[in-house]
Order: sequence, then structure tokens, then C-alpha cells
Amino acid sequence: MDIGIDLGTASILVYVRGKGVVLKEPSMVVLDKKSQEILSIGNEARRMLGRTPENIVAVRPLRSGVIADYEITQQILKYFIKKATKRFTTMRKPRISICVPAGVTSVQRRAVEDAAKSVGAREVHIIEETVAAAIGAGIDIAKPRGSMIVDIGGGTADVAVISLGACVVSASVKVAGDDFDEAIIRYVRKKHNLLIGERTAEDIKIDIGTAFKRSTDISMDVKGRSLITGMPVNITMHSEETREALKESVSAIIDTVRNVFERTPPELAGDIIERGIVMTGGGSLLFGLDKLIKEKTGINAVVAEDALSCVALGTGKYVEYMAEKFKK
Repeated sequence: MDIGIDLGTASILVYVRGKGVVLKEPSMVVLDKKSQEILSIGNEARRMLGRTPENIVAVRPLRSGVIADYEITQQILKYFIKKATKRFTTMRKPRISICVPAGVTSVQRRAVEDAAKSVGAREVHIIEETVAAAIGAGIDIAKPRGSMIVDIGGGTADVAVISLGACVVSASVKVAGDDFDEAIIRYVRKKHNLLIGERTAEDIKIDIGTAFKRSTDISMDVKGRSLITGMPVNITMHSEETREALKESVSAIIDTVRNVFERTPPELAGDIIERGIVMTGGGSLLFGLDKLIKEKTGINAVVAEDALSCVALGTGKYVEYMAEKFKK
């Protein structure tokens, strides 16, 4: 049994060799504050977000793509591995590949590796998210040809130029999907005097969020609590407002793309100009972000097919590559 895990800040995806992506759930747990007992994990935990009493709290053990709470992450890994494999306890210990953001420290990398080993992995391989994303997007990274990947997850946006199977130039910025949600919450609070939760902000981002001016403005009803009266209020929010709300976060990602391109060797830069930028991760699905990157950099940007699963697919294919290598 060989397993690839996309250990994301917002979601965890599990790839099983021969079966593909078998599991995708939020990387979230619900805890009892007093006993620190885990009450629910994944989808069930997300359903409780914003609906729990004071003694129960929903938390994410992963922040900016790295482990913030080691013990809880161990339990999450154990839960997802068992759920994905069903018969995990009766099978031979698996080989596991886990992806991490570019720029993580050796200590953080070791923490991820130790967490995987603690739940029964006989062998652990750590792979950078951008490399996994490139593989999952169908790019042949083994060739001596430059490919630029912009992977926008929940906690980080990773940008890298890959050639001959490795990152030549890379950078990571802690601005991604979660920051988009927080920016929307702040905007609604300031502009409309309305307090909304994370789930509502995420719905706004998905339904009407935009990084580039739409040809037709769209809107949606948003419910929350008035900061003036304290009572429930319903407002209409427009897509153009989200563009204003997300401007700063989106600019930080574009600045990182430009920074990486400026440090790219000329030969590889030529390849990227010719082939374009490939975008992966849930954050890349923000409407118009590809168009804005093209406008600001002059380089064509394309969102990969199945952008949400690219990292997990790439991690899984890496598992298969290592399995074949192991046989040889």
C-alpha cells in the first residue's frame, strides 16, 4: 500500500496507489477545551464551525502549510490514513509521500516526517508542493525546460520555476485562500457594519469573488449580525466589492510571481514566456486571477484542469515513481 498525502492548511487529500484520490476533507478538528478530547474530524468538524458552545472549539492544526499542533496532526493523519485504506490495520505498513510548502525549515520538515512515521508508515518521502503540483498538472518535470507553477492553497501561495525535476527558483508567501476569506470578513465589517463568519466569507469568495473586473456584475444575499443593532441583517453584496476586498491579498501573490520571474535564469525565462504559467490549488480558482496575472506580468496564465487535486495527484504519482524505483 502506497499513499500520497496533500497535507494542506484548508484540506487534506489522500491518494492511494491504483485508486487515485480517495479522500478529500477539511483539515479541521473539533475539540473539547477542558479535556482536549477530539470530538470530530474533517467534514463533520467543518459542519460544526461557528455553531459550537463555549467549551467546544473548531481548530486547524496546520497553519500556513506547516504543523502548528503536532499531537492533533498525528491523530488527523491516523484518522485519514485508516479511513482511506479501510483495512489499514491488517495490511502491511504503507509507504507515504507527503508534500510541504516551498521554504519550510528542516525542523518543520522533520515534524511532518515524524508525524507520518508515528502513525505506522514504514517509509516517508517529503516532496515540495510546487513539484507535486507540476506533476499533477501533467508537466514533464524531468526535461531541461523551465516551467513556472503558482500553487495557491489555503495557507500559502507557492511559486516556483522547475527544471530537471527540481526547483531552480522558488518563493512562498503566507497569503492564500484563508486570507481571501479574512479579507472579505474585514471588508464586510468595515463597509456594511456586518459581522459574518468564515463559512459565509468562503461562500462569498466562491460564488461572486473576483480578482478581475467582470463583464457583468453579479451579486448575492449575505446574512450576518449587525454591529450597530446586534440583530440579524440581510444585505446584497456585489462582485465588484469582492475585487476591492481582495486587492491587497491578490497583489501580494502577483508580487511574488514577479519576484520569482526576475530571479529566473534567462534560458528558463524564455521557456516560461513561451509556455506560460500553470496555476494550481483551490485559490487559483478565484475568478479572473489568471487574467490579472497575465495583465500584470505579460505572461499567459492557465488554471490547471482539476486544480484542486493537482498536488494530491502529483504526490501520488511520486509515490508510484518511488515504488517502481524501489523495485529496481
